[in-house]
Amino acid sequence: MSDVETLLLDRFERHVEELKQYCAIPSVSTDPAYKPEIERAARFVADRMTRAGLERVEILPTEGHPAVVAEWCHAPGAPTVLVYGHYDVQPPDPVELWTSPPFEPTIRDNRLYARGASDDKGPSLIPILVVEAFLESQGKLPVNLKFLFEGEEECGSAHLEALVTAQADRLAADVVLSADGALWRPDLPTVTVASRGMLAMELELHGAAKDLHSGRHGGSAPNPLPALARLLATLHDDAGEVAVAEFHDGITPPDPKLIDAIRASGFDVQGYFNAIGAELPRPLPSAEDLLVRQWLKPTLELNGITGGYGGPGTKTVIPAKAGAKLSCRLVAGQDPDRVFAAIEAHLRQHAPAGYRLEIRRHGPGSQAFALPADHPVLALTEGVLGEIYGQPPLRVAMGATIPIGTIFRRRLGIETVFFSFSTSDEDYHSPNEFFRLERFRDGMVGWARLLPRMAGQSPG
Repeated sequence: MSDVETLLLDRFERHVEELKQYCAIPSVSTDPAYKPEIERAARFVADRMTRAGLERVEILPTEGHPAVVAEWCHAPGAPTVLVYGHYDVQPPDPVELWTSPPFEPTIRDNRLYARGASDDKGPSLIPILVVEAFLESQGKLPVNLKFLFEGEEECGSAHLEALVTAQADRLAADVVLSADGALWRPDLPTVTVASRGMLAMELELHGAAKDLHSGRHGGSAPNPLPALARLLATLHDDAGEVAVAEFHDGITPPDPKLIDAIRASGFDVQGYFNAIGAELPRPLPSAEDLLVRQWLKPTLELNGITGGYGGPGTKTVIPAKAGAKLSCRLVAGQDPDRVFAAIEAHLRQHAPAGYRLEIRRHGPGSQAFALPADHPVLALTEGVLGEIYGQPPLRVAMGATIPIGTIFRRRLGIETVFFSFSTSDEDYHSPNEFFRLERFRDGMVGWARLLPRMAGQSPG
């Protein structure tokens, strides 16, 4: 064990307390009401980077929420690594389903429960702590490091590309190491080499100019709720496949190695449905079919419906409008602009007469990402994970979306390697999100070993 690892583990309890302080900040990026907390979280990150010994620490404004940048570049001849993370979190709703309050971090069963603990405050705090340990124990870092932590990942990273473009010289590096992402399963070491793209939108269907009495106007006035339900039902066929014309245009076949990984995964389909608390479908899909759907097929999901009265008791109204939020996960070959155009055309074609349809797109979306299989840093991360967990990691795809891969490739000309110690079962985006404290510890060890290897040094 190196001096750096020893120092990190000696301070482990202190670092857990710091993580709790970080997670106590309700930095919800999608809701304007939390803007002061977003700013507070950015200051927390900037202050912690400064205390760690990083230089040129700065909070950079964007058209949305700010980003935090920092660097330490005093390792001549060594590679330059850009570390990516994000300090914003998902909304905590529904709050009533949390066992402990989402922004009062609580430890139970060696897990830290809090919104953002796993995605991405725990994993993103790790490289900052590792920098501090290197500088305190050795007086230097093995590689040149730059940091970019954004505050809009959970609402689509709408302004990240503009920021990276404007700061391209400052962010120039040889590779990106992402502290965002996740190990696929707690019982299997994995490295993520592909992720799906993203597109989000919402629509509103308007009937009358105001809510109407359902006795006085029932049967004659337009009711947007059933009309919206019928419209949404046209998006999929009876088998659940997307039924939008041109939605699938341009899709390229997946890497055969990912199919091989799916077949080698030993995925427990019944255990999956049990874990998410769902009834078992009949017939039960095969492991290959289920994982292909999760990793390699595009989706068009309904994320929420609004309209009318939803409070206790009854209110006999015909609502003036009804709305829905939709999102797509895109695969290789799909372009967000073309997909949005196809969905918009479908909705307008199928919208019922007598209603006014509004469609709003949220952000530019992002394309799917795949890391070249022969990237040298990928092999280094696999070696570190193999040491920590005692078996070679499996290369997997991610059904979720992290848009940074395509942004950094397009604007900086470099690839992104995911090195996060979150695990995909830790209920991020759901009530009772948690981060395993042993993964927090593993992450410190992993980053402490990886950075010297990236410089070609021995890990000891």
